[in-house]
Amino acid sequence: MQAPSGNAPFPLAEATEDALRRRLRRHRALATGLLGGMAAVTLGAYALPPGWWTELLQASAKAGLVGGLADWFAVTALFRRPLGLPIPHTAIVPRQKERLGAALGRFVADHVFTEAEVSRLLGRLDLATVIRGFLADEAATRPAARAMAASVPRLLGSVQEGRASRMVLRLLPRLADGATATRVLAQTLRILVEGGRHRDVFDLALREIRDVLRDKEQSLREGVERRVREQGGSVVGWVAGAYVARRVVTAVNEALDEAMSEEGGENSLRAAFDEWVMRELDRLEHDPQRAAQIGAALRSALRHEAVAAWLDDAWHRLRWAAELDAAKPDGRLAGLAQAALANAGSVLAEDPNARARLNAALERMLLALLPTARARLSSFVAGVVGNWDTATVTERIELRVGRDLQYVRINGTLVGFLAGGALFAILSAIFGDVAH
Repeated sequence: MQAPSGNAPFPLAEATEDALRRRLRRHRALATGLLGGMAAVTLGAYALPPGWWTELLQASAKAGLVGGLADWFAVTALFRRPLGLPIPHTAIVPRQKERLGAALGRFVADHVFTEAEVSRLLGRLDLATVIRGFLADEAATRPAARAMAASVPRLLGSVQEGRASRMVLRLLPRLADGATATRVLAQTLRILVEGGRHRDVFDLALREIRDVLRDKEQSLREGVERRVREQGGSVVGWVAGAYVARRVVTAVNEALDEAMSEEGGENSLRAAFDEWVMRELDRLEHDPQRAAQIGAALRSALRHEAVAAWLDDAWHRLRWAAELDAAKPDGRLAGLAQAALANAGSVLAEDPNARARLNAALERMLLALLPTARARLSSFVAGVVGNWDTATVTERIELRVGRDLQYVRINGTLVGFLAGGALFAILSAIFGDVAH
């Protein structure tokens, strides 16, 4: 037997189809044999001596024969034309395949994929737990993480040159405007300050200042001497100018060295800087006027041409770095994506509320898509059934329901036999001899 074609429904193994065919032939032979037996009994009854029992047997056999023939016709008419005759409303499955497919599609869409059934199914599935199990499997998430990493360069490449920087330049000033932006800035800076990051900035500034002073120390001394002469006169300047200049430069260097030393944690300069930073953060959070000033300064800075040039350069560097990293199977982007997936899995594992929120969000999304999905599902089922090969569909449907349909024939024959006998007995009891 040839393998089923690609558009054939219900693909089965050859052995299974052969078993179904043998079973169908066996039950069909049984039903046909019983029908033939009824015909033989009907004919044989006329050879018996006349009498009530002979008439009862004749009536029963005739009714059984008629019932068997009627059910044979009905069962056969489902799949083919009985005796090949062009009788109307026969060969129902082959002739009405498209209409049956459309009806099946409507039934599945309207009575199977209902909102209540989908909600009940989603409740049993607990999609959040399924997703959590997937995210907890590192081997399963690795291909997804690599795919996410590989999509980053394509995503960045989809943005036209210069559009990203122009968009950011339009967006950032708006984000920097308003009290909310300054509060976010203040909270971010406070987190950095509490972690001691502001002192790194302070140390960097002190090192730069010290290096500049050392490079310009001679010029600074000359400037101080000149200032002393201008303010104190030629005599005082000549006597004390060099001394004052030397003392000023030395004092500044000593203050900077002390502030930068490990023992300088309580240095008045460093302490003053800490106090100033905290005071400015408080003002930024609670003083609307100060917040407005900072916001205006940020907007002005973000609109500067130098910032635009820097953003454009940063965009090109970002794309270049992303392309290089995405080419590596275990690059940073893939690692970040996998870490993000694993973190999401941990959140779902540890937080029942997060699972409940995810399940609720997925249910809302799927239910919102359900009307469109049901219409497409109905069309899909109708199209699939309509594209099936007629002979193959007819055969395979008959293979699966043919056994039960042969029992319909058997039952019809037996019920007809019993009903015919019972009817004859009742009518005879009521009216006496009944013509038949």
